[in-house]
Amino acid sequence: MGQHQFEIAYVFEFFYRLLPSLKVTLLIVGSSIGIGTIIGLLVALPQLYRIPVLRRLSQMYVSFFRGTPILIQLFLFYYGVPEVLKLVYVDLTRTPALFFVILTYSLHSGAYISELIRGAVSAVDRGQVEAAYAVGMNGFQAFSRIVLPQALSISIPVFGNVVIGNLKDTSLAFTLGILDITGKAQTMGTLSQRFIEIYISLAALYFIISFALQKLFDRLEKRLLRHEPAAAGLTKDPLVKISFLRKNLAASKWRRKEARL
Repeated sequence: MGQHQFEIAYVFEFFYRLLPSLKVTLLIVGSSIGIGTIIGLLVALPQLYRIPVLRRLSQMYVSFFRGTPILIQLFLFYYGVPEVLKLVYVDLTRTPALFFVILTYSLHSGAYISELIRGAVSAVDRGQVEAAYAVGMNGFQAFSRIVLPQALSISIPVFGNVVIGNLKDTSLAFTLGILDITGKAQTMGTLSQRFIEIYISLAALYFIISFALQKLFDRLEKRLLRHEPAAAGLTKDPLVKISFLRKNLAASKWRRKEARL
């Protein structure tokens, strides 16, 4: 590809020229994960509490966004939503494309995060909740003190995968004219005809951000597990170790299932 001989100097030049566009990519990722977390929580609640009609609707929502390509979803929302809203006299033709990109990625992330929340909460031993009720805790106290801390430690690795996956998926936002790092790379490659150098720079930038996010979530997971005596090797009680291992085994099975999906 290109009409020029490969030169490593251009890789570093393009890398620095891509950095200003990184703020658009991070805006999409941060906004979609933040909104997606709220959506995911709202979608997960009907399934956790088995609310009949809402549970079926939430399952349909999750199935759609997990079962269709993100590129198709982008086109559906960007071209389809304005046409549908015209029927009720709502004009979105001048709405920036970035709005539809963030909306699509938020709904897409929300589907995965809802399953993450549902699986993490279900992985916590029900006996612990019953024990909390036995000592006088109410439902909110049992959830906030017993279920939530354990669910967070279980879900962090999968949540990290969702965030990194969202980061990589943003490379398709340029199809709607968004000048994120991929869109900028496409433009620079077309103008310079040095596609190899520009794509090496782009790959390096994605790798650095993904690696940093992975390390961040690893540290966060270790921090959340700092009070687990069996994890830290601070207990010799075999019953405590067995309980810890059983909980992690259930969590590991769930994580492997999520990874296959």
